[in-house]
Amino acid sequence: MKREEVLGRVKEAGVVAVVRGNSKEQGLKIVEAAVKGGIKVMELTMTVPNPVDFLKEVVEQYKDTDIIVGAGTVLDSETARACILAGAQFIVSPSLDVDTLKLCNRYKVCVMPGVMNVKDAITAMEYGVDVVKIFPANLYGPSVISSFKGPLPQGDFMPTGGVTVENLNEWFKAGAVVVGTGGSLTKGAATGNYDAVEKEARRFMDSYREAKGI
Repeated sequence: MKREEVLGRVKEAGVVAVVRGNSKEQGLKIVEAAVKGGIKVMELTMTVPNPVDFLKEVVEQYKDTDIIVGAGTVLDSETARACILAGAQFIVSPSLDVDTLKLCNRYKVCVMPGVMNVKDAITAMEYGVDVVKIFPANLYGPSVISSFKGPLPQGDFMPTGGVTVENLNEWFKAGAVVVGTGGSLTKGAATGNYDAVEKEARRFMDSYREAKGI
């Protein structure tokens, strides 16, 4: 799938599940629950034990479906390359690393770096980034999207961190094109309650459709 198509599918999906876990097995169960709940985009973080193996397994499991699988918490270009070779369809990082942007451009893979200020957002866009991640978004609140889009109306932003079912509508009203959610979505996994993860995924998708009027 080409970069542009992946980007379009991510935007269309609206909600990205940020998957963390104490083990590969827990991560797989979180992914399964999120998919059952209707979320179409999985961001598998590099904090899961044996993360590249975890990524490979999820990519293989969902290769013949409409699920988009990417890698998150990618801190450097070396990790980005390993993830791309393992099948990641997009790369997300918590901060701006120019070498990672160059690497992803070289492989024509969608990359979403995290920024906290307009200067970094401009740098990201100069390197061809299509969606800029605002992280940690909970430090600012939804109004930060409007603030970024003041000088950068052409920018597309994805808030991650502190996005909940309850405030999802506010983020989209402020101008977000997609949101990332982790702790709020997957908190049930801590006690082995994956039905709760599935239920929360459904709530997220219902809230997204309501926010977008679809």
